[in-house]
This record gives sequence, structure tokens and C-alpha cells, in this order.
Amino acid sequence: MRNQLTPAQVLFLGFLFLIISGGILLSLPFSSTTKKAMPFIDAFFTATSAICVTGLVIVDPGTHFSLFGQLVLLTLIQIGGLGYMMMSTLLTLLIGKRITFKDRLVIRESLQSSSFEGLVQFILFAFKITFLVELCGATLLAFRFVPQYGWLKGLYFSIFHSISAFCNAGFSLFSTNFMDYRGDWLVVLVICFLIIIGGIGYLVINDIRLNRRWRKFSLHSKVVLITTGLLILGGTAFIYLLEIGNPEGLTYLSLKERILSSFFQAVTPRTAGFNTLNIGSLSQATLLIIIILMFVGASPGGTGGGIKTTTLVTLLNTIWAALRGKVEIQFLHRRLPKKNIDNSFLLFSIALLWVTLATLFLLFLEKINFLNLLFEVTSAFGTVGLSTGIPGNNLSLCSVFRFTSKVIIMVTMFIGRVGLLTVGTALVEENDKGKVRYAEERILIG
Repeated sequence: MRNQLTPAQVLFLGFLFLIISGGILLSLPFSSTTKKAMPFIDAFFTATSAICVTGLVIVDPGTHFSLFGQLVLLTLIQIGGLGYMMMSTLLTLLIGKRITFKDRLVIRESLQSSSFEGLVQFILFAFKITFLVELCGATLLAFRFVPQYGWLKGLYFSIFHSISAFCNAGFSLFSTNFMDYRGDWLVVLVICFLIIIGGIGYLVINDIRLNRRWRKFSLHSKVVLITTGLLILGGTAFIYLLEIGNPEGLTYLSLKERILSSFFQAVTPRTAGFNTLNIGSLSQATLLIIIILMFVGASPGGTGGGIKTTTLVTLLNTIWAALRGKVEIQFLHRRLPKKNIDNSFLLFSIALLWVTLATLFLLFLEKINFLNLLFEVTSAFGTVGLSTGIPGNNLSLCSVFRFTSKVIIMVTMFIGRVGLLTVGTALVEENDKGKVRYAEERILIG
């Protein structure tokens, strides 16, 4: 059966299987501290959010789930962050089986790689760097959490949040997320470091490891690093300036808390939905800035969603070149291929269309204002997990959604994690039979 499926269909069905399995496990009575079965829609929503490393929550993970439920959640986050095929490949290697050519096709699809060369070695490197970075993050967080919660609970909290941050998942065991730590430079910088490393992607990390010098980096790595840096710096400046006069934002915080909070909230929309500020209390201008950051998301080959940084750069360069009457699209003294440009516009157009339609449906179903719903949909698509929330708790707006609305958000999270092009390819079979080339005729544009 698997041999008859395309690589995109294998990825699609693999993630779907994991979501269903996770939903069943989370719905079991002993996954909850109350020993009561979680409603299926809520269990599958949470499993989808975990596998798609989103972080939108409709229950408080720290109080609702038992240790078993939290470990299931953590496993889903780790699998979702690494990717279905990476985990599948590792298990195949551990039991001594051979990686087939079909498997390599699926791996290449999941990594968005153009080459078969060194795929297995690259996956082993990805596992090593994941373990190393998460271990370093957990060790550093332990310096804060162990004195506060004791050895056992402190280490557990450190490991959970390190994995959640590196996988850009945004799940927290703290009822107020990281709002109690907004002035703690150690916690804020460690979490931000983990998010950034997970978001830039394994391809960039490997390029840095192998080449070490800027001039030797690939164009992809340079684009990702430059764009990531500019978005974070720009986001920090905008949030600081827009919220400095907001009494519920930065006004009454110390200078250290203002800077750390602005930086943290500029990093987390890059697809990790932690927060040190009350998102629902931010100004509308700030919410719009965060929506833009969430829509862009992380980078290809990373643990996040969104249209990706490279898509944004390709779009902007194409528009700039068109305005100047240039035929070739160039960036950093390199010419971009037409396929990259076509895919970027296709991805951006479908993403914008999906976010628009999903928001429209939610406006019809829910009696909630437009900006909050747009924020929630974009957060789901970018697999971010930030939410304007419900006053009085740290749950997402989805917690008050009706069944149909939750399904729409679940599908949006799935599309955001698996990828628009992968989902489209998996669902639409290409067929060139009977292809006809019609006569060309000009239409007026603009």
C-alpha cells in the first residue's frame, strides 16, 4: 500500500495517524488529574496542537493532565518538532533495517531538500543537535527551576520547557505561561535561544557547523539568518514603541522588563507561543505586528510553520525587481531560479486565501471581534500558539469555540505544520493526460 503512495501522501497520512493516536491517548481517563475522560474533540485538538507544535490550549496542561498525559504531550511535541519521517528513519536504523529509495524520497520531501546525498547522515546529525541543544537548554533552566521547585519537579519543568521551546511548540506547565519570569534574563534568553535555533532549521545549523565562515555559507543560510535577525530586531523595536504607553503593556514595568518582554514577544511569534505579556491586553497595532510575524513564521527545515522567511525574501525581491523593470531576480549576488519564485507566490497566495476563508467562517460561527479571530487563525496557521485568550485564564480563545470552529483551527494547524504544498500535492493527483495548450491572449492588468 505504502509503495503506491506519493511522498507527500506518506507524510500527510503519517502526521494524521500520529494525531489520531495522540488524541486517543489523551482522551484516556488516566491522562487527566481528575481521572475523567477528556471529550474527544478536545483531546484531538490538543493532540493536533502538540504534533503540529502549535501550543494553542483549551485546557491548562499543567493542571489538567496527569504525569502520563503530560508525557504523552511531550512525546507528541518531540515527534512533531523533529518530523514524522525523521522519527521513522531513526527507528528503522535502530532495528537494523535498510533505508529504501522510497523512504529517501519521503525524507527528501519532509526536509524540502533537492538532493538525496547524505540524507541519512543528515538525519543522524539532526538528532544529535536536537539532543545537545535541548540538554543545554534544560541544564540552564535548571539553575532557575531547581532552587524554586526542588530537584525532581525542577528538572522535569526544565526538560519539558526546553523541548517545548526548541520544537517551537509553546506548551507550558505554568498557568500564567512565562509572565512570572518576564524580568528573569536567564529564563527569557534561554527560551528565546532555543526558539531561534529550532526555528532557523537543521539545514542552516549544519551549514554553520561545516563552513563556519559567512562567505562560505549557502544563499539559503544567509537569507534565513539575515531575515530572522531583521524580523526579531524590528519586532522588538515595534513592540517596545507601541506598548510603552500602554498601562496594560510595558508602562509600569522596569526598563529591564520592558526590553526583555519586547524581545521575548518578538521572538515567540516565530512559531513558539510562549508569552511574558498578556496578549489580550496589547494594543491593536501590536497585535497586527504579531500577526505579520506569525504569518511569516520560521524557516524551511525548522520546527515551525508559516510561509517561511525565505518565501518572504523571495516575494519582496521579486516585487522590487518588477518595479525596477528587472527580468532576473537577484539577492546577495545570486540569481533566484524561476521555480523558487513561482512556489513563493503560490505558497503566499494559498496561505493568504486559507487564512482569509478560515477567519470568515469563524466570523460567521463565533460572536467574537474580527482582529481576535484573525489573530487566532494566523496563530494556528503559523503553528505559533499565541492567543488573545479568555479574560481571567491563560487558555486560548479556542477554548470557547464550538465544535465546527475547533475543527477549522485543527485543519489550519495541520496545514501549517505539514506544509501547504505538501498537503496540496497529497490531495490533488497530478494528471497531464489530454493536456492541451491553448492560444495566448492578453488581458489588462492594473
